[in-house]
Amino acid sequence: MDHKSLAKAIEFRHELHQHPYLSNEERPTLERIIRFLNENTMNIEVMDKGHYVYAVYRAKNPQRPAIAFRSDNDAIKVYDDIEKPYKSVTDGVAHKCGHDGHTATMAAFALEIDKNGADRDIYFLFQPAEENGSGAAQCTDFITDNQIPEIFAFHNEPGHPKYTVMIRDGLLCCASKGMIITMTGAPSHASEPENGKNPSFAIAKTALASERIAAPENYKGLVLATIVQIDVGEKEAFGVSASKGKLLMTIRGEYEEEMDALQEKLEEEARKNAAEYGLECEFSYCDAFPQTLSHPESNEKIRKAAAELDLPVHEIPKALRGSEDFGHFTKLAKGAMFFMSYGEDKPMIHTSKYDFDDDLIEPVVELYRKLLSY
Repeated sequence: MDHKSLAKAIEFRHELHQHPYLSNEERPTLERIIRFLNENTMNIEVMDKGHYVYAVYRAKNPQRPAIAFRSDNDAIKVYDDIEKPYKSVTDGVAHKCGHDGHTATMAAFALEIDKNGADRDIYFLFQPAEENGSGAAQCTDFITDNQIPEIFAFHNEPGHPKYTVMIRDGLLCCASKGMIITMTGAPSHASEPENGKNPSFAIAKTALASERIAAPENYKGLVLATIVQIDVGEKEAFGVSASKGKLLMTIRGEYEEEMDALQEKLEEEARKNAAEYGLECEFSYCDAFPQTLSHPESNEKIRKAAAELDLPVHEIPKALRGSEDFGHFTKLAKGAMFFMSYGEDKPMIHTSKYDFDDDLIEPVVELYRKLLSY
């Protein structure tokens, strides 16, 4: 790609890294994206939707159907322990999943298209809030309003030789959601527990039952009910019997319908245990991710592009347990997501020493450009 464009994209990536924002707080990042595109392109139209931004290159004489590419741009709550001049200025918040790099790569791609043109309309989506699963769900109108027929995305990942492209036909990432079970009783003096309604045993029974309910022999695909927190009673209030408690789990499934079945069974178990102790029982959910599918015909284009660029390809053998909200888009349009490795024995994403490898920007842009020709 053009070296001046690449240098601008890398500088932009460092600016984004220095100024991270958490999910659904990324408006300053979106404004930086708008500014960068407006200052550095002439043929790219920027569309500001408020909670997300997309850009469009409109071909003068389209020869092929429109195509879309997606990047994400939120950060996470992890300390930035890198000795770089662009280290995060926000203590405890940093781009530790590489979304600054994904955004900069998309910006670099837009610069290349602006300079060289294309024979089809190209959409560049800058999506917020991937980390908590709410971002893509807020952007589905991007697909429907623009009648997008096909969409692609990439994510950086360690563990293979550098520049390895990793793909999987069909189910790529599991569905998941955060489940909060709240049980409420009545307080009493700790010396008279019989006069209160303590949720501790009902929550404990539900937690223990979750292992049986999620047993693998009950499902055709992977399901998990992972306990992440149990919070019962007031802290160090030794004179008061607990009256309220929460059980927090992440539930996960290869197939959304099986995750939904797991949820129903856990709700049934919790209600039964709450009723035994005369407790109120409520459920709430957060961080919901769909199952993410990559369409084989879209993956074939990625394989072809990688081959033409002499990039190694790794076929992912099993669906990844981690979740991705890109699946909202591939329910509405053809598409695929691929990973590109930044090397072996490198800091893992979501860790304090991690930093996006700028070397990935150019090969991903070149792969995107190849996809335009198929």
